[in-house]
Amino acid sequence: MPKGYWVSVYRTVSDPERLAAYDRLAGPAVEAGGGRVLASGGRVAAREAGNMHRVVLIEFDSLDRAVAAYESEAYQKALVVLADCAERDFRMVEGLG
Repeated sequence: MPKGYWVSVYRTVSDPERLAAYDRLAGPAVEAGGGRVLASGGRVAAREAGNMHRVVLIEFDSLDRAVAAYESEAYQKALVVLADCAERDFRMVEGLG
């Protein structure tokens, strides 16, 4: 079965303290949903109109699990904290597997 992934690229962060509060809530919500963080804010080598901002990659056992984790009550509470403190491009994608 193909894996599912969350891919987040943070374009701007206006309040790092609120982002940290989001991270504290989102981490347990992702873990409870079966997510595994593969990359989070490490080094980036951007090409072809890419940017050098924070990138987060999270793997789930399937796209359905990724969607369910996003829609969970715990993650929705984390999103309330994130609102208006960061602009990000967030995608849920299915792997090729």
